[in-house]
Amino acid sequence: MKKQHIPLAEQLRPKTLDQVLGQEHLTGYNSPVRKMLENDTLNSLIFWGPPGTGKTTLAEMISEQSGRKFHKLSAVSSGVKEVREVIEEAKKQNLFSGKPPVLFIDEIHRFSKSQQDSLLHAVEKGWVVLIGATTENPSFEVVSALLSRSQVFVLKPLEYEKLETLADLALHQFNENENSDFKIEDKTVLIQYSGGDARKLINAVEWVLNRFKNSDVSDISSEDIRSVLQENMVRYDKNGEQHYDIISAFIKSMRGSDPNAAVYWLARMLQGGEDIKFIARRMLILASEDIGLANPNALVMANSCFQAVQIIGNPEARIILSETAVYLAVSPKSNTTYSAINEAMALVRKTGNLPVPLHLRNAPTKLMKDLDYGKDYQYAHAYERHFVDSEFMPEELSGTVLYDPGNNATERKIREEQQKKWNNKYQKRK
Repeated sequence: MKKQHIPLAEQLRPKTLDQVLGQEHLTGYNSPVRKMLENDTLNSLIFWGPPGTGKTTLAEMISEQSGRKFHKLSAVSSGVKEVREVIEEAKKQNLFSGKPPVLFIDEIHRFSKSQQDSLLHAVEKGWVVLIGATTENPSFEVVSALLSRSQVFVLKPLEYEKLETLADLALHQFNENENSDFKIEDKTVLIQYSGGDARKLINAVEWVLNRFKNSDVSDISSEDIRSVLQENMVRYDKNGEQHYDIISAFIKSMRGSDPNAAVYWLARMLQGGEDIKFIARRMLILASEDIGLANPNALVMANSCFQAVQIIGNPEARIILSETAVYLAVSPKSNTTYSAINEAMALVRKTGNLPVPLHLRNAPTKLMKDLDYGKDYQYAHAYERHFVDSEFMPEELSGTVLYDPGNNATERKIREEQQKKWNNKYQKRK
């Protein structure tokens, strides 16, 4: 009887937390996943990260080590009917085992709102422990009610050294399986091809070595690898293979004021079939985070782009996206408002709930007025130039600088005006 072939990627799938590469922040000593298993306190989880970083493997491992039945559904091929069938089975199982099974939803971001809502009641009742896997930001792609009932764990892209280790493991396992003696000195091409996806890397090693299995070649060169993988070298997988790296390059090109690079990375995404709404949404964020008050029209432009591409669709959306990407790239840059809100939130966490000064409080009732709520409040519009030198911060924070205008034409004017009004009360930080 012919021996069944088990793919190399399946043979190398980690069996324990210690074997998982590159996710030590989740699986290492004293890490959240390890603690959860040790204490048998399993909650619903969302694993967010690039393809091939171990989301499915971790879900299966958690299910097995916690002694729970494992149900797996793909959001690509499953609908509400399949979800309900699994939930009904889980309800019956709970009557006997006492431990709710794991329901693993791969690519949960592809579920519609109604499909995600169908999971909510089962999660609330504890009939299932939901583990979702997504390559997309769950803040945008998972309904808030489900997200609030789940812990989100971020899986990191595998670093070069981890990928090199994995390629060595794959090479060793292949040689052991086939009683061969292949050597690959330079694994750069394999690692570049993988795009950080462990499964894709192992598959690539297997394809290359299988091609030379019955030849006289034992030392595999970079050119040998390219000859096998050539047709896939520049492919962009719209399902997420290079999703993170290319969108990162796109954003950084606009932040770095390079319109040529921005349009190039935009073309890479469009050619690969990337979601145009995802591209537009990222430009909307950049317009506020990286351009801000240096060019307030950037946010208006990006918002118009986001709305327009939804109306126009492909292929014409590419024109709108290109116009916006170039506009954002050539705009002056400032992250002062982004920094201001981050510092303000850090200050709030540090100082707690300081009382609102009495003159700023709302006074809708007589009792509140008797308690001096709103007393001595000075209405700015009653003064020259619609400004009055009053205190708007809690007393303990008077003079604290959170917004520090940047060195661009618009914000230099803001700085001058603020200095005139506040008579250097808010001094520039050193």
